[in-house]
Amino acid sequence: MQQRESKVVRRSSSATFATSSVDGFVERYIPVDVRRSDGGSRNAMSVDVEDYFQVSAFEHRFERRSWGDLPCRIPQNIDRILQLFSDSNVSATFFTLGWVAERFPEVVRRISGEGHEVASHGFAHHRVGSQTSDQFREDVSYTRKLLEDTSGSPVSGYRAASFSITTDTLWAYRILQEAGYKYSSSIYPISHDHYGIPSAPQGAFRFEDGGIIEVPLSTVRLWGRNIPCAGGGYFRLLPFRFTQWALHRIQDHDGRAINFYFHPWELDTGQPRVNGIPTKSRFRHYVNLGRFEGRLKRILDEFKWDRLDMILGEHIVSTR
Repeated sequence: MQQRESKVVRRSSSATFATSSVDGFVERYIPVDVRRSDGGSRNAMSVDVEDYFQVSAFEHRFERRSWGDLPCRIPQNIDRILQLFSDSNVSATFFTLGWVAERFPEVVRRISGEGHEVASHGFAHHRVGSQTSDQFREDVSYTRKLLEDTSGSPVSGYRAASFSITTDTLWAYRILQEAGYKYSSSIYPISHDHYGIPSAPQGAFRFEDGGIIEVPLSTVRLWGRNIPCAGGGYFRLLPFRFTQWALHRIQDHDGRAINFYFHPWELDTGQPRVNGIPTKSRFRHYVNLGRFEGRLKRILDEFKWDRLDMILGEHIVSTR
């Protein structure tokens, strides 16, 4: 696959199907109601399967061609996650890098074999906006087939590296649909220095009839803005009681399914410490790693969790 070795070219584009915008986002979208008809509460749990040296904040420290020479801790960390999920009777979606599937196919097969959904995180954690449309199409098509061949299961979902579907890269949705994906979970509706569309809907939506579904990461509305509470660094940084309150508010007050995520390296307090990175990146990556697993266990038991494809159910079955 040429994309794996080629130099990435940045491309700026707009959605081919976006006709107007409000506050930087597309005005016309179609909400998707994913609540259960019987009133039950199910929430989406997901894992972004990438290792510590593959995060976007470290991409200038570790060239992709050097990844294979670094100690990879994904197999042991996935083992730990699968045990935690088994202990709490949780099914989840694993957004997996194609790079991981090529080097550790047994990990992908075990994820699928234990009843979890295998979905795509792209091949090598390239942000959407760092690729041309042709490079992006090659990346998502190749990775989907690789994951399907490795897991033996259909791949319906996609999550962009670093939530990099933004107002500049909405063109990616049409390509994802053409490549066979049924849904994406690639927008964080917050203000952030590297990603986010703060004016995006908080719940699941489509841009057009029959189009691919987007399931944004969860936020709670406070003080006129969206506050992140969907996992990752915010789950480690913010007080746990706030996260508990916010998740219950989304589920019980707002009536929306929670969409929560984390990375395998967030459970790994023994991961190598990376030198030569900016102070802010260091803080974001390492803050409260030692508290993460205990907090995760509590929310696994406190809420009901399922795979994203099961949460979406008939909505993705009917997608053309």
